[in-house]
Amino acid sequence: MNGFLIAAAVGNGLAALLHVGCIIFGARWYRFFGAGEQMATWAEQGLSKPTIITLFITTVLSVFTLYCLSGARVIMTLPLLKVALVGMTSLFLLRGLGGFYMMTKITEQGATFWFWSSMICLALGVLHLIGTLQVWNT
Repeated sequence: MNGFLIAAAVGNGLAALLHVGCIIFGARWYRFFGAGEQMATWAEQGLSKPTIITLFITTVLSVFTLYCLSGARVIMTLPLLKVALVGMTSLFLLRGLGGFYMMTKITEQGATFWFWSSMICLALGVLHLIGTLQVWNT
C-alpha cells in the first residue's frame, strides 16, 4: 500500500463530499466555499446549473479517489492507471500554480479563494506526485 496515494484518495474523497454538501445545503455553502455569488444566486433561484456543474466536479473527484486507491493497491488495478495518475497529478499541480496567477486578476471569487484553493490543489498534487513516483515501476 502507498500512504501518499491513500492520503490523496482521502483528500479527493473529502473534496467530493464537500461538493455534495454544496448541492444539498445550497447557496450558503457555495458562498462559504468561495464558489462565487453567481453560483450561490443560481442555487437560490432553484436553477439546475450549479447542481450540474458541482455534480461534474464531484464525479471527477470520485473517479480520482478510485484511481488513487487503485494505485495504492487498495482496490483492483483500474485501466490506464499510470496515465490517470500522471493526469491527476498534472491537473492538481497546474491548477494550484495557476490559481496564484488568478490571485492577481479581479475575479468574482477573490484572492482569498484563489490562495486557499491553490494551496489545497498543490498539496493534493504533491501527494499524487510522490505516490505516483513510488508506484511507477510496479
